[in-house]
Amino acid sequence: MLKAQSLSIGYGKTRIGSGLELTVQSGDILCLLGPNGCGKTTLFRTLLGLLPALSGTVMLGGKPITAQTRAEIAHQVAYVPQAHAPPFPFEALEVVLMGRTARLGLFGQPGRNDRAIARNAMDRLGIGGLAHRDYSRLSGGQRQLVLIARALAQEAPLIVMDEPTASLDFGNQAQVLAQIAGLVQDVATRGCAVILSTHNPDQAFALNAQVLLMKDGVRQAQGSAHEVLTDASLSNVYGIPVSVETTSSGRKVCLPSLACQSAPTITSDALTIA
Repeated sequence: MLKAQSLSIGYGKTRIGSGLELTVQSGDILCLLGPNGCGKTTLFRTLLGLLPALSGTVMLGGKPITAQTRAEIAHQVAYVPQAHAPPFPFEALEVVLMGRTARLGLFGQPGRNDRAIARNAMDRLGIGGLAHRDYSRLSGGQRQLVLIARALAQEAPLIVMDEPTASLDFGNQAQVLAQIAGLVQDVATRGCAVILSTHNPDQAFALNAQVLLMKDGVRQAQGSAHEVLTDASLSNVYGIPVSVETTSSGRKVCLPSLACQSAPTITSDALTIA
């Protein structure tokens, strides 16, 4: 479905990452993990054909992505961005209908079937009641669910999500992640694949995902979450002590150390006032 070989990424002459390899097949869930600036978003933009690769190749559906039109790419890949601010006060249903654009052709208008697909996508995510609400006035979590519904309405076999829980409060993060988990459970039967980036390695465990762990644009480890996300690998990537622990319910969680390693020790003498 998607394959990157010997991929170098960046902007112009500025190289951000190199030597990246990945293969995504039907039914896969791949989670990109790494600190800020490690190249996750740049990699996404390259995989989507929005940025040219500095070297290497990206194959989508067995063909080089550089040989495909935007419409051809849109038939195969749906994208859920970190955030979206519409220039006009669209209704939520209108935003979801935008996912049908690639299938309507030039100057095409959505018909009854397109509207049914959009409504079904919203109902599937439990947001059908928001159809005629002003999208710009929805909560962050609700807007993110609308964007996921737009991706579903696109009917592409690959869904790419760039930090879909970023900037959301705890409750909205849980709501969005629950819906993503629902999509993941249905991935095999729909013949889809999902690529997801996140700053929270716990999410990779929760989704039972494959993981590409990155640092400074270089692949550090790749494989299943349970194989890749270890105390050593996470501590190396994030530069702080991290322990992976198992809760009483059997769920794995990642706990960073809160100790300040470089803080000076303050003695009682240092507090004496002359």
